[in-house]
Parts: sequence; C-alpha cells; structure tokens
Amino acid sequence: MRNLKLVLAYDGTEFAGWQIQPDAATIQGTLAQAIEKLTNERVLPQGSGRTDAGVHALSQVATFPTDSSIPTENFLKALNSTLPSSIRVLEVNEVAAAFHARKSAIGKSYRYRMYRGTVCPPFVARYTRHNRYPFAEKAMDEAASQVVGKHDFTSFAAVDPERGRDEEVSNVRTISTSKWERDGDEFVYTVQGSGFLHHMVRNLVGTFLLVGKRTIEPEEINRILQARSRSTAGATAPASGLCLVSVDY
Repeated sequence: MRNLKLVLAYDGTEFAGWQIQPDAATIQGTLAQAIEKLTNERVLPQGSGRTDAGVHALSQVATFPTDSSIPTENFLKALNSTLPSSIRVLEVNEVAAAFHARKSAIGKSYRYRMYRGTVCPPFVARYTRHNRYPFAEKAMDEAASQVVGKHDFTSFAAVDPERGRDEEVSNVRTISTSKWERDGDEFVYTVQGSGFLHHMVRNLVGTFLLVGKRTIEPEEINRILQARSRSTAGATAPASGLCLVSVDY
C-alpha cells in the first residue's frame, strides 16, 4: 500500500467546499471520483483542512492510500485529464505511511483580497471581495497585529459539529503573521498560523472591517479575544476573497 500526497490548486466558486456531500459538488468528492476512475479504488482523500464553499486554494494538500503501481508522474497527468479545469493537481509524491495531510501539518497561510477600485475587473471578481466603502486602512492593520501570538480564538470561531469526534478540542492557536497591505487597487489581508478554526479567517476579516468603519477601535480586538464569545466579534466576511495559500509540514 502506497501513501500518495497531492498538492492541489482550485477555484472554489462552483463548489460547496472541500468536504464531500451527498447532493453537492465538492473538491474532495470530485477528487475521489477522479482517483476511482484511474485506480478502480474507492478512497476518500484527506485534506489539510476543510475550505468553505466558495473558498479557493493555491496549495491545498491531500493524502490517500492506494494499491496502484502507477508512477507519480503519470498519476499527475491522468488526474488532470480527468478533473475539471477548476481543479489542478500540481504535484504527486509518494510519502511515508505515517504522513497525513491534516494531522502532520504544523502551519497554514491564508490570504483575503478586497478590491477597492470603482469597478472590479471581471478577471479578478471571482477571487476578491469588491468593497468601495471608505475604510481606515491603517487602523485595520493595527487591529490585525493584535491577534499575533498565542490566543484562544473562540470569539472568532463558528460552531463546527465535526469537531471533538476523534480528538481533544482546543480553540488556542498561535498566529505568526497578521497584516493588511495595499497592492494597487487591492487591500490584502495575510495571516499565517499554527492552525485555524472554522470560519476563523473570515470572522477576523469581518471584525477588522468594523475597525475600518470606526465602529470599534483597534485596541478592542484584545477585549474580543478575552471575551471568548462569538457574539462579540464581527460578521463573517464573504468567502470569495479567501484563499488557502500554503500548508507547512
């Protein structure tokens, strides 16, 4: 039995997220179908995390076991010829049996893009959130810096019914990078950390938008963290601007 590691990029617009669902197109389900067509094996590839409906990925990682002897370079070509163009396999590697896409991960990086220009070009519209509302951008960056370090992020976590089934639950995470930067007409949030809770990045962005509107001040982020209550943070930002950039091992 071989353990194969895939690195994937995908446009999540037309998918109901990563996790397989009975009556919806998902990344995991579509990938499983492509693998079965190639190997005649029914496997459920395990991802580094479950991206939400409409969320994109530049470098998602998945692993699955196989008895197939197909060389990895042929696996890559065959999967890409079977998968829709919105999902691309960038790498296929054979890894140790103990390696697991999610359990072996030690960090992730996400990016949230907001388009600030008057008219959002059609070729970026699927990957950004168009918002022309006047924001205090420096205040948003100041607020973002408040979450760097080790914190309990309960206030920024959506309820996830899948959690706690097979592992101890903790909402403590360590964030190493959290910043907003201007890139032309885009205002981009970059966050890197040891891991992320359900909707955590989108809830952080939604809260930073409140800072941008001056509804709350940057220093109130610490109060929200300490409250450990979802009701104290901002609304969940739309999925389209969010992208999983990388996974660290």
